[in-house]
Order: sequence, then structure tokens, then C-alpha cells
Amino acid sequence: MAKLTATQVIESLKEMTILELNDLVKAIEEEFGVTAAAPVAAGAVAAAAPVEEEVKDVSVILKEVGASKVGVIKVVRELTGLGLVEAKGLVDKAPVAIKENIRPEAAEEIKAKLVEAGATVEIK
Repeated sequence: MAKLTATQVIESLKEMTILELNDLVKAIEEEFGVTAAAPVAAGAVAAAAPVEEEVKDVSVILKEVGASKVGVIKVVRELTGLGLVEAKGLVDKAPVAIKENIRPEAAEEIKAKLVEAGATVEIK
């Protein structure tokens, strides 16, 4: 098997969906016994910095698709950049997180779009 260059690897990563990248990270973690988590020292530095107003990031959870599955899939495609098959697969897994670790304001906008399409959505 020919050895891939760094450029070839990066180009192939650019073509992957978010779900495929997530699976790749998990596979690498299992294969090499490593973790993609941030180092503990970085967390300690961030915790030491004074924070005047802490804004908690939230996740948008698709609880139920509702009557208009096609409309919900279209909105999920728009929000995530996934292809049709990937978006349908994500919607079929409801309840599922559509977006994670986002600002509450952005979560409300996403929720409004999904609710307008007929879905039941929760922000956590």
C-alpha cells in the first residue's frame, strides 16, 4: 500500500461529512489508545481567568419529526450542511442532537426553523 502524503490526507478529510469525521476520530482513538480531549492544563488556565458573565453553550435536540418529515430533512440539511442521505439518517434517529455547544441565541433560531417545519425540538 502506498504511503499517503499529508496533503492527500487533508484533501480526503475535506470531502468527509461531519458524521464521517466523528466516526474517524472514534476509530483513531480506539486504534491508538488516545483521546481527542483538550489537555487538562488548558482547562486550568481557562478556569483561572475571571469571567464576568458566563454564557452556557447549549444543544438543539430534535425530539420528534412530526407530520412533515421531508420539510424537517430540508431544514436539517440547511443547518448542518449534510447531504440528503446523511440528513435523513440523522432525522430518522430522533431524538438526536442537531447542533451541539452553540450559543443560546443561535439555538433559538435553529429551534424556530425546525418547529416551523413541523418538528418537536428541545434546547438543553
